[in-house]
Amino acid sequence: MEYKQTRQGFADALVEIGHENERVVVLDCDVGKSTKASDFGQVFPSRFFNCGVQEANMMAVAAGLALEGFIPIASSFGVFAACRATDQIRNSIAYPKLNVKIGATHCGITVGEDGASHQAIEDIALMRAIPNMTVIAPGDYKEAKLATKAAINFDGPCYLRFGRDRCPVVEEIHGDFQIGRAKVIRNGKDVSIVTTGIMVSEGLKAADMLSQQGYSARVIHMPTIKSLDQGVLLQAARETRAIITAEEHSIIGGLGEAVAGYLSEQHPTVVVRIGLHDTFGQSGKAEALMDYYGLRAKNIVEAALRVVR
Repeated sequence: MEYKQTRQGFADALVEIGHENERVVVLDCDVGKSTKASDFGQVFPSRFFNCGVQEANMMAVAAGLALEGFIPIASSFGVFAACRATDQIRNSIAYPKLNVKIGATHCGITVGEDGASHQAIEDIALMRAIPNMTVIAPGDYKEAKLATKAAINFDGPCYLRFGRDRCPVVEEIHGDFQIGRAKVIRNGKDVSIVTTGIMVSEGLKAADMLSQQGYSARVIHMPTIKSLDQGVLLQAARETRAIITAEEHSIIGGLGEAVAGYLSEQHPTVVVRIGLHDTFGQSGKAEALMDYYGLRAKNIVEAALRVVR
């Protein structure tokens, strides 16, 4: 299986669309080599702005550029973009509904050795709560490219979530990308596994493991967390016995709560959330942290078996 970084997909998309649209500009907070945003700066130096270590100011600059007709992509680590600059995102970008895209890399527990201070595990919750904000977490390198281009062509604020580590390339999720659309990549009738971001590969593994035990699992990849593909969720709730959500994020305020909140009003269904349980991360290898915090196919399987049995 091929492994590639979603942050590289983000960077490659920026360079490609930069050739097509001169209004695209990229802002950085002195971490461009890490986010890969500096790839854009090497090709388009006059359209790349290093704002220094001041994320809040970068969001305000991005807002100003949007008001002048540019399409700014403000890029930094997730903990800095989402957590440190929430006030400016809320008031300067989302409230006036400006056409700013936030490219947040190094999100989730797979940031690894940098530890809890740099592992954004609450960023989806923060961005979901802000009116007018669209939240996207692509599943692999290629989908990161597609999502970045779709966000740039979308009119309005977008938060794009990327990781640091390499993750599996999942062919099943490739093809047409539409904001707000989920992808049913495996059909099943016993349980539905709803994933976002890099958890899609674990969801597919879990479906295979359940099949070996005689259970049929539907796998739904949901790269857009806000707004949800409600139709796909409602169908899954009606046609399968339970929903298991899986995300590399806290179960508080993330994909799981979004799914449970919607279904509780429309079609009450058992929803079990796989993610971090009200805890910070810690320093360690990305693979070891995925194991430690229960973000593996076997954990999805265990949850599915508890409810279908």
